[in-house]
Amino acid sequence: METLVLRSDIERALRESGLKRGMTVMVHTSLSRLGYVVGGAQSVIEALIACVGEEGTIVMPAQSWKNLDPEEGVHGDIPRALWPLIRENWPAYDRDITPTNTMGAVAEMFRRWPGALRSDHPARSVAAWGRHSWEVVRDHDLSNIFGDGSPLSRLYDLDARVLLLGVGYDKNTSLHLADARAEYPGKHHCTQASAVLADGVRKWVSYETLYVDGEDFCEIGAAFEREGRVTVRPLGDGQIRLMRQRELVDFAVAYIEANRG
Repeated sequence: METLVLRSDIERALRESGLKRGMTVMVHTSLSRLGYVVGGAQSVIEALIACVGEEGTIVMPAQSWKNLDPEEGVHGDIPRALWPLIRENWPAYDRDITPTNTMGAVAEMFRRWPGALRSDHPARSVAAWGRHSWEVVRDHDLSNIFGDGSPLSRLYDLDARVLLLGVGYDKNTSLHLADARAEYPGKHHCTQASAVLADGVRKWVSYETLYVDGEDFCEIGAAFEREGRVTVRPLGDGQIRLMRQRELVDFAVAYIEANRG
């Protein structure tokens, strides 16, 4: 039987983990891992806002990665002969309309939350609410998805926290900033493509970007936790983890450079 989780339970766990008024926090969530959350995604978002206040900033991934070339495998087993039809007809990214893909119910509600802003990347956007929301989402370059100058690096500059609500480090997008900063033998770029609006016209555009896969993110997270820099608290049937993004990214850069081929 699932544990019943109230908004007050979420708020208490967040405050006990160290989330405070005025903080900037990047949030990754899975409702199903927490139990039966009364009020669902709305209760989670309201609890987060109650903790950080209007002077704080909440950020969540709002990725719409199905807006990528079918060659990436994002459209399942569609025959190759039909790929041109997808490229010609996939809707252009619209930050107000385009849904998230597998980001979870909380992130999907959050992108439409009153006052929330969303970045312009057609496949890897983020949404933000609060004091620094525009600073985080502005100028999200097609090619610079996760590196310096991206929303992730602006969170680093803001000394943001990362909050994992019922999810593991495989969902910790901030580790991609370490991907971008680290130097390792297998580091390389790739070409991706998405449907965008340019001067009101739908276009299928290609762009070069860093290839990332995150295969070692769980290993990095486990090693980081052994350093004692993560606050872990129970919540319902799951756990929440709160950490400083700067510490995580700096640790991950060193880990990647020492361990990746």
